[in-house]
Amino acid sequence: MNRNQLFKLIKKRKSYLSVGLDTDLTRIPEHLLRYRDPIFQFNKRIIDATRDLCVAYKPNVAFYEALGAKGMTSLEKTIEYIGDEHFTIADAKRGDIGNTSRLYAKAFFETLGVDSVTVAPYMGVDSVSPFLEFKKKWVILLALTSNKGSADFQFMKENGEQLFEKVLNTSKEWGTSDNLMYVVGATHPEMFKTIRKHVPDHFLLVPGIGAQGGDLQGVSRNGMNDKCGLLVNSSRGIIYAGNGKDFAKKARAAAQKVQLEMAELLEEKFG
Repeated sequence: MNRNQLFKLIKKRKSYLSVGLDTDLTRIPEHLLRYRDPIFQFNKRIIDATRDLCVAYKPNVAFYEALGAKGMTSLEKTIEYIGDEHFTIADAKRGDIGNTSRLYAKAFFETLGVDSVTVAPYMGVDSVSPFLEFKKKWVILLALTSNKGSADFQFMKENGEQLFEKVLNTSKEWGTSDNLMYVVGATHPEMFKTIRKHVPDHFLLVPGIGAQGGDLQGVSRNGMNDKCGLLVNSSRGIIYAGNGKDFAKKARAAAQKVQLEMAELLEEKFG
């Protein structure tokens, strides 16, 4: 799925919502535990309830890896069930070099078959370029994250340039706006104008709305470009909106609330 195709999907669904599948076995409704694969059963119901409201799904790989082989089987089944009509993001935050990086890329792009994977930039171009070698796949590079600790390093300044700006300005030469996105947290809505000065055409994956309290209005008005350019993710605020037998219904209601707000913002921007 290239940038133009992603924008067409956004316009069709009137949504730039990504649903995060951070599926925790200790938090899913008790009645699902009787199934052989409760993680997949939970994900399946969330996907069925939100398909028409979002354009992307983002499984956080750690929640599946923590369960060993069974968890990875649940992840594989989930990716297969999502299908081709949504953009898939493996939130893995990998970052290594050489053959290790190449094998991480192969694991996610070929074995798992996702459209994109989050990658940490700390080790530089040789940790990212193996991912960029895969055609019709995306790297989503960490730039300005939504956690409190982002201030420890990401705002450090040298010669008038903050570290996250250095990441953007250096890495944008490694790929194109058709294979490289950036993670920018919704808890920094005031920074999106600055970020757009550096990467005006790239898509941004924006975590932090919902449970983390990010500002969708501020992010959207400061961060949209002429292809929308945003995938705004909500995980806990949607998938754990309810914990009873009607959890999927409540997840849909939570997702729809976000989607309707997004539809208004898209109308405001594109008419």
